[in-house]
Amino acid sequence: MARILVTGGAGFVPSELADRLARDPSNEVVAVDNLLTGDVGKLPLAECPNLHFIKCDANRFEDISSVFYAYRFEYVFHYAAVVGVKRTTDNPVMVLRDIDGIRNVLDLSKNTGVKRVFFSSSSEVYGEPVEIPQNERTTPLNSKLPYAIVKNIGEAFLRSYQKEYGLDYTVFRFFNTYGPKQSKDFVVSKFIRAALKNEDITIYGDGSQTRTFCYIDDNIEACLNAYRRNEVVNDVVNIGSDVEITVLELARLIIQLTGSASKLVHLPPLEEGDMTRRMPDVTRMRALLGREMLPLSDGIKRILEDTRYIL
Repeated sequence: MARILVTGGAGFVPSELADRLARDPSNEVVAVDNLLTGDVGKLPLAECPNLHFIKCDANRFEDISSVFYAYRFEYVFHYAAVVGVKRTTDNPVMVLRDIDGIRNVLDLSKNTGVKRVFFSSSSEVYGEPVEIPQNERTTPLNSKLPYAIVKNIGEAFLRSYQKEYGLDYTVFRFFNTYGPKQSKDFVVSKFIRAALKNEDITIYGDGSQTRTFCYIDDNIEACLNAYRRNEVVNDVVNIGSDVEITVLELARLIIQLTGSASKLVHLPPLEEGDMTRRMPDVTRMRALLGREMLPLSDGIKRILEDTRYIL
């Protein structure tokens, strides 16, 4: 039996990860979350007796240390973080406190025999694009935003702990991921909810900024393959899609797929945090998946078929 910790486990991506890990009855999975933005309802606790939830703040050593010493984990997925462009730019000091969580998790991992730590970094570390596609090894990390700096610091912590203590790690640099259980303040879910209610869809600026969107199943499968096959050890992999679409085109696609009467309304551009372009090199992710990724239109249709989390 593998004992696995997932921090931030009531969030969108980590709750899906904990769910998939717990579907293997040979795993014992513990999800911890401070519930600042998480929702315990995203975890299938009633269906999976080997999945446990503990309300816990990874940034508080007295909270997270008791969990580590009680379970003696073999693997840790450290996904806990303040997320969302507006939330992270409005609360920069709260974002910086996540450095404490990174240090806590790594100190406790090295002291309790954890074999490998998986860290959720972010495409934000790349900042404004100086190279497209953005490659794990060649693209400079040049963002000055607190959220991106914290993720960059986290990557530096992992490299340092591996060098000095031999603690193995994997860094997942997540680009936009979407799916049925995503919180309503992220762009795909926000646009879908507005479209289904025939409400105005609001877009920052002229909508020409591009993004790529990775369906949740592709994200989880790639990360689990890295874990199960012991790949991307002491290394970094982009997790995302390399099919670009403008925010304006995304809104129009969602209106088309929902048959909505929503109108597009443009707001002033965000002062910071809204990068003009973002598109990863996903060569390594494709190798993990061994297949192509789900097209955006198909992913949106899957969300529309899953009405539990739409409205």
